[in-house]
Amino acid sequence: MNDISLPLTFDPDSLDPEAAELLPRLASTDAAVRRIALLALADLEDETVLGPIVAALRTDPSSDVRAQAAEVLGAWERTDAVEALCEALADRAEDVREAAAQSLSNLKDPESGPLLAPWTTHDDPFVRQAALRGLRELRYAGALEPALAALSASEDGVRLEAVSVLGWLKSERALGPLTTIAAQDPSAAVRRAAIGSLGIGAAATDETIAALLSALRDAAWQVREEAAATLGKLRALSAQDALIAALSDDYWQVRLQAVRALGKLGGANANATASAAVAALLTHAISNLRKEAALSLGELGDTASLPALHAAATDPDPEVRKAARIALAQIEKAH
Repeated sequence: MNDISLPLTFDPDSLDPEAAELLPRLASTDAAVRRIALLALADLEDETVLGPIVAALRTDPSSDVRAQAAEVLGAWERTDAVEALCEALADRAEDVREAAAQSLSNLKDPESGPLLAPWTTHDDPFVRQAALRGLRELRYAGALEPALAALSASEDGVRLEAVSVLGWLKSERALGPLTTIAAQDPSAAVRRAAIGSLGIGAAATDETIAALLSALRDAAWQVREEAAATLGKLRALSAQDALIAALSDDYWQVRLQAVRALGKLGGANANATASAAVAALLTHAISNLRKEAALSLGELGDTASLPALHAAATDPDPEVRKAARIALAQIEKAH
């Protein structure tokens, strides 16, 4: 890339006057002029200028200009733009790779999926990770196999993105592999993401629930927190005792999610032990816990908690008082 060789042949009469004025600047010998021209062209939101912008990403000798091209191409979800961004993931300049990865992460059209999927097997872990991140929110069915394969990658970041893709796909085929990752992955961040993804189905297998119960004892509190939240989402009745035990966790964040989960298991499925354990948190020093405890008691519906809730209705924190009033009304209506 020693020379500027952008394809700038165009008919000025067919272009917006501003575009016709700006395009020749992409061939300037001054990289700053070329970069500013890219920004101005992007502001026009005119697809007729997309070709020269793609060409700038592929051929401009300045990494600053290529990075700018990668950034502005994120606004166009067209095949030629996505293809160029995928190629730029392997650019020799880090800023260009990062800009391309960021633009690809903003894709929304599932039709971009087939363009990204082949890059999930690239030799460079950064490229694989970025391609998976781009696939994450597309819900492209063809991403299932690449994501499952990427669960065996040696790089934490690649496995993390693969787990996220599987979570968005909501495929039952992913439950088994995600359960294994949740229980065994060496990275706490990956285990946590896998646990969150296990909340994708209306029901879970016995193996899934067992993995989540085990995760409530994980060494990383963030994993325990996610496990409690996911057990609540799955309404895993068999987890009630474990969630009650989690109310004594060293980290209040875990206790908060356990309280919420117990509320989701409430009603006819609740027991007096759960209600009493949750009610004990109404006097906790952390107001968020007191508020969540009150709301959970409303879901549990145990009339034995009414005295504690009446006391909480005079709590110094207005949010706790409001939650207590809501819970009282909920229980009184049910009975």
